Amino acid sequence: MSLEDGDETEMDHGAWLDEKDLTPLERTFLVTLVWLDKRLRLVDYLEMVESLYYRVNMQLPKSHTEQYNLDNKFWYWYPLYALGSFSVLAYVVAAMSGALLGFYYAPSTAGDPSAAYNSITYIMTDLNFGFMLRSLHRWAAQVMTAAVFLHMLRVYFTGAYKEPRELNWLIGIVLLSLTMVFGYTGYLLPWDQLAYWAGQIGVEMSLSIPFAGEWVAQLLFGGFALGDATLKRMYIIHVFLLPFVVTTVIAIHLALVWMQGIAEPH
Repeated sequence: MSLEDGDETEMDHGAWLDEKDLTPLERTFLVTLVWLDKRLRLVDYLEMVESLYYRVNMQLPKSHTEQYNLDNKFWYWYPLYALGSFSVLAYVVAAMSGALLGFYYAPSTAGDPSAAYNSITYIMTDLNFGFMLRSLHRWAAQVMTAAVFLHMLRVYFTGAYKEPRELNWLIGIVLLSLTMVFGYTGYLLPWDQLAYWAGQIGVEMSLSIPFAGEWVAQLLFGGFALGDATLKRMYIIHVFLLPFVVTTVIAIHLALVWMQGIAEPH
C-alpha cells in the first residue's frame, strides 16, 4: 500500500515506503513533505542548504590562525585570495591575444632563418595595433606567471594546502609547472638572440638528464642543435598542446574549489 492513492506509488528520489512501517505521525509528515515538494521543490532547496553547510564547514579551522598567529599577517590580506581568479583572467587574455597573433606569425626558418623574427617585426611595426596586441599578450603572460606564483605562496603560507585540499594543491603545482613551460616555449618563438640562447640552454639541460637526455633533446628540440625543427616543436607545444592541457587542468582545479569552498581565514 502506498502513501497516496492513485497511480503514483513512488516518492520523489526513488523512496519506496510501506504504510505499516510508519507511525501515524511519520506518515502525516511524509505525506505533507511530498505534497509540498511537488509544488515548492523543497527537497532541492534542502540539498542546496546541505551542500552550503558542508562547504562552509570545510573552511580552515579557527585554531590554524591562532596556532600560527597569522590573523594580521600579510598573507591573510583578503585581495590575495583573488590571485587564483586573477591568473585565470590573465590566461584568458593571453589565449585570446595569442590566437590573434597566430594569424600573422610564421613559425618557420626553412629557406629563411629570419622568417619568424621578420613576422614579429611586421607585427610590431607594420600591422595595425600589432604593437598593442603583442604587448597585451606578453604582459598577460607575465602577469599570469606572477599571479600563479603568488597564489601558490599564499596557499602555502595560509596552510590551505592541508586536508581536505591536498589533491588541489598537487594540481596547483602541476599548473605552476605548465605555466613555466608555457612561458619558455613562448619565449623561443620570436627566434631572436634571447630566444636562440634560451633554446640552447634548454638543449644542454635536456642532455644533462641521466640515461634519457639525448632522447629528450631529440623529442623536444629536434636534435642537439637549434633549427627549424626546434621552432616548429616549440610552436606546436605552445599553441596546439599546452592550451588544451592547461584549460582542462584549470577546469578540474576550479571544480574542486567549487566543491570544497575557498579556504578563507577566520
